[in-house]
Amino acid sequence: MSFRQLISMVVLCSVTSLSVHGLPVHAKEAKVSEAQQPLRSITEHQVRINGDRIKYQAIAGETFLYDDKDNPTASIHSVSYLRTDIKNDPTRPVTFVFNGGPGSASIWLHLGLFGPQRVVVPGDAKDDGAPPYQMVDNQYSMLDQTDLVFIDPVGTGLSRALGDKQGSDFWGVKEDARSIADFIRLWLTEYGRWNAAKYLAGESYGTTRAAAVTQELQGGWTNVSLNGVLLISSILDFTHARYQPGNHQPYIGFLPTMAATAFYHDKVSPQDKALGLEGFIEESRAFAIGEYASALLLGNRLTEQQYQQTRASLARFTGLSESYLDRVNLRVSAHRYTKQLLRDQDLTVGRLDSRYTGVDYDSGGEYIDNDPSGYGISGAYTAAIQDYLFRVLKVDTKRKFQVLSVDVNRGWNWNVSGKQMHFVNVAPYLGRAMRENSGLKVFVANGYFDFATPFFATENTFADNGIDNSRVTMAYYPAGHMMYVEPQSLQKLVKDMRAFYD
Repeated sequence: MSFRQLISMVVLCSVTSLSVHGLPVHAKEAKVSEAQQPLRSITEHQVRINGDRIKYQAIAGETFLYDDKDNPTASIHSVSYLRTDIKNDPTRPVTFVFNGGPGSASIWLHLGLFGPQRVVVPGDAKDDGAPPYQMVDNQYSMLDQTDLVFIDPVGTGLSRALGDKQGSDFWGVKEDARSIADFIRLWLTEYGRWNAAKYLAGESYGTTRAAAVTQELQGGWTNVSLNGVLLISSILDFTHARYQPGNHQPYIGFLPTMAATAFYHDKVSPQDKALGLEGFIEESRAFAIGEYASALLLGNRLTEQQYQQTRASLARFTGLSESYLDRVNLRVSAHRYTKQLLRDQDLTVGRLDSRYTGVDYDSGGEYIDNDPSGYGISGAYTAAIQDYLFRVLKVDTKRKFQVLSVDVNRGWNWNVSGKQMHFVNVAPYLGRAMRENSGLKVFVANGYFDFATPFFATENTFADNGIDNSRVTMAYYPAGHMMYVEPQSLQKLVKDMRAFYD
């Protein structure tokens, strides 16, 4: 061994023995100045889950990512929950959780579903009002079954770019997936959990991220095989969500959500009401994939009789007048629908959850002023995460917490192939992952009243793209995008997820 090699080994051993708040620090962090060392706060807690008292450690802090020259490129802020009242088990399941946007922090799944604390909002689609808001022990948390890691991607929460990197260097389908995959590998190493059962859980664009991260984790020789992927309000193929002349997919995929919404707001006939919500939805599915899809493809080749028949059926399932359907050429976008359905009552319906209603400045416009299901819960969640992180988890920083960054959303790079593309489709990533990992399962949670990621579009995505549906669990709830804000849907969702983990 040369003298230079000997000195290098001594330096390496010295650096790896350092610690930040009692936890190991990677050798790479020696290149970061003392003032830039990763923040880390560790607190001890207990919570009653599923009838049992659970003790756990909460670790809120930063993980630095590095380039191939050991220069720091980004700080990923996360909150990890590790159960402490059981024997240390390196194979215990761990679930990595994130929300979507793109540009959203992980607060919704953190404080609404998975985490040990939950913010309470009205379950009957009413506005959350003004503070104070109620935080309670989350008896529905999954912490008894799996350790949890909530990840805020760069530009969201407290996560940020470092060194000469810009946030935009991480804002893209592939760029984002690589950074999250890098974080997961570092976390597994730091906590000695490479042989643990591993799950990803994402909501909304977070489901897109989950598929892309799966590709990054399982697509090479530094393989991180996954046990399961949980997709909550899924969107994998964006052809189903982008209204553009010649693209019929959104009109087909959104139709059953319109039917569910019309049913909820009593815009259907008594005969259809008697079918019940799921019965009416099932008939709308058959119409959407059959007669309606055929009519859209036929276009001006439709006979007058076919046109009138399709128009009448479309009016039945949407609750809109045939005269209005004439004016839009049998093509109703979700954006128009949320304004049009209750126009006669001077009300709009929500995009994230169409059970919610709102009042616009005027009733004559084409689109809603704002999403009543968004502002109906955002005040509570925003206040709750700020209070929880800084007061309860003792995070010590003056940096602004980004709940949902417009800059990230508008600056997102949707190009995944190096070639110009109109639509992103990451569903084939899941198909490949399932072919190459016989133990990988997928859970999909769908809200009937979700106009952001409609359930029938998800079904159409999973009917294709090489996905093994024998290992896919589809679950449905009479609520919206964040179905867990509705109490009965929350209970059923947790029951379904527990069965999936088991």
